[in-house]
Amino acid sequence: MLTMIAAAAENNALGKDNDLAWHLPDDFKRFKKLTSGHHIIMGRKTFESFPKPLPNRTHIVITRKKDYNPDGCIVVNSLEEAISKIENDETPFIIGGGEIYKLSMATADAIELTRVHGTFDADTFFPEINEKEWTLVNSEFHEKDEKHNFAFTYETYHRKK
Repeated sequence: MLTMIAAAAENNALGKDNDLAWHLPDDFKRFKKLTSGHHIIMGRKTFESFPKPLPNRTHIVITRKKDYNPDGCIVVNSLEEAISKIENDETPFIIGGGEIYKLSMATADAIELTRVHGTFDADTFFPEINEKEWTLVNSEFHEKDEKHNFAFTYETYHRKK
């Protein structure tokens, strides 16, 4: 099951200048828990936003750049090629950025979305979720607190059959 995982604001903002507009420690923990041990597919800019590759995950980086070869990563030129590189993993994840999410909307089976309650100035956005194609199967609200400057909701969507 190919799953997109993202945190997006109410206006679908993902971030600006290759960084998130918020800091939600519990969302980072959830991301780590869900993606550990799996393939993670991302665009080059998303990969380059990490200080180093994320531990215990197989990184597949999509780029048009020739001779791009970061250590420990599988580098491909398309989403289709990225998917073809997945081996022995029933739950690979698409982790961004905006263009990769757009490309994945037609292919993914599930979406794990952290909906950040607020609107933000951004240059990267998550695609609109079409309710004719997706069913919300789980929703878990979290209040703003001393560790989280914004309330947020974990939302799980499955593609309608």
